[in-house]
This record gives sequence, C-alpha cells and structure tokens, in this order.
Amino acid sequence: MAIKERVGLVISDKMEKTVVVAVENRAPHPKYRKIMVRTKHYKVHDEENQCKVGDRVRIQETRPLSRTKRWTVINIINAASNV
Repeated sequence: MAIKERVGLVISDKMEKTVVVAVENRAPHPKYRKIMVRTKHYKVHDEENQCKVGDRVRIQETRPLSRTKRWTVINIINAASNV
C-alpha cells in the first residue's frame, strides 16, 4: 500500500508540536465542469516546532498520534518570508 503524501500551506502554529496545514484540491464540477477549489485542514505533527505560518510543507500519513492528528511533516518546501 502506498503512503499518502500531500503538499499544503501552514495556516496555524499556535499549538505545541502541532501545525494546521491547508491542502487545496482542484477538481471540475461533475455537471458544470467549472474548476472548484476544495480546501481541507489537517492537524500535523511537527516535532521540532520548526514550521511557521505561511510555510509550504510536505506531509505524510502516519499512525494516529492523538484524537485528531494522523499526519507528520516530512520537510519544508518553501519557508515563509516574514518581513
């Protein structure tokens, strides 16, 4: 079985060792064929607290770590430029 991976944007880093990542899915509407954007939020384990809001990260599915946490950060693709 393949391991699921997603790429998303960190939208919250207020929790300890946890970030919230928004993953966008673009798909055409079944009837009207307009491209719709659906966003899903995942709670993701970040062991070193290195992710910040605005980072683009790659996440991977893992065993349940808490009631809502089933994903972990693999790497940071683009760090946010907080000026």
